[in-house]
Amino acid sequence: MYYDCPVILEDFLNYIETIKGKSPNTVKEYYFDLRTFFRFLKIRYRLVDRNTDFEEIDIQDVDISLIRKVTLQDLYAFISYVDKQRDNKNYAKARKVASIRSFFKYLHTKVKLIDENPAQDLESPKTDRRHPVYLTLDEAKRLLDVIDGPFKERDYAIITLFLNCGLRLSELVSIDIDKIKGDILTVVGKGNKERTIYLNEACVEAINKYLEVRPKENLKDKKALFISKRKNRISHKAVQHLVKKYLKLAGLDTKKYSTHKLRHTAATLMYKYGNVDIRALQQILGHENVSTTQIYTHIDDERLRQAVKSNPLSQTKKE
Repeated sequence: MYYDCPVILEDFLNYIETIKGKSPNTVKEYYFDLRTFFRFLKIRYRLVDRNTDFEEIDIQDVDISLIRKVTLQDLYAFISYVDKQRDNKNYAKARKVASIRSFFKYLHTKVKLIDENPAQDLESPKTDRRHPVYLTLDEAKRLLDVIDGPFKERDYAIITLFLNCGLRLSELVSIDIDKIKGDILTVVGKGNKERTIYLNEACVEAINKYLEVRPKENLKDKKALFISKRKNRISHKAVQHLVKKYLKLAGLDTKKYSTHKLRHTAATLMYKYGNVDIRALQQILGHENVSTTQIYTHIDDERLRQAVKSNPLSQTKKE
């Protein structure tokens, strides 16, 4: 899978992808996190020269005999290292903790290569809950209004789906034509889980207009809905590029907004204007836990203000 991957790590990555159903992007994140951890272990156990560049540390010789030496103290030392030496913020540290926990749980309970799990009591740093960054309704309309050019029907359909359905970038790119049945779209989300998305009138109209001009000859991927200039399935990078281009044309901050912020925008507009309850929004966005969806409950200050005003005790007593 990866050229510098030791067997023990390769087996784990194969397990989480084929048995646990993790997406290729998630598997890649596990790989990067654990590669960093293995390199740290070699430094901590004095297995490499102290002057060796961190990125050049070879991990191919990491095996179960080294992993069996790992203690809880080593794990906390690693979290401290990525905090102080690599400037990892709490979110990145929490992800590394999750990767390590999963790896050692696999070794302990699934393949039984270690007698004790040193990560069992490993605590995760508290991650800050921040309000989502999103476009206002007027900004979203402005973004749609600037779409033009030789691929305007395709690009308009892409941005319309982002703004109305709250799709992830990977979900949008992976859409196949046969997964659209009228106003029903089936996408493959995180963990290779399929979910159904109901398309509103704007989405159906945008898709139909695009299908009228979508290339039909010499396609390298006939099933793909969105086709690139080279007749391939459109790539993640191409979608990111076109979104950035139109954000700039609309006079919006390209450093502040991205494809993922368009997903936030869809969720925000649904919650703010559509009276969508949190459980329904969770299902629409494909969140495994409702706690992930709850960031959107903090965005509508006017709704909160009216809720407090509606309290029957809110009226001041007349003198």
